[in-house]
Amino acid sequence: MTTLNLTPEQAETLKETLTSYLSDLRLEIADTEKLEFRENLKKQEATLKEILAMLEQ
Repeated sequence: MTTLNLTPEQAETLKETLTSYLSDLRLEIADTEKLEFRENLKKQEATLKEILAMLEQ
């Protein structure tokens, strides 16, 4: 496991960036027709949500 030490400002910037990217990713998932690619995007979304949850602790 990797540990990342962030300043409060860095953590906030990362949270904002992930939140914005997740919004775009949801649109991409909805517009993707290829099942395999969509499933990969959903896995990426789940991973990013986990990271975001960790940052909010």
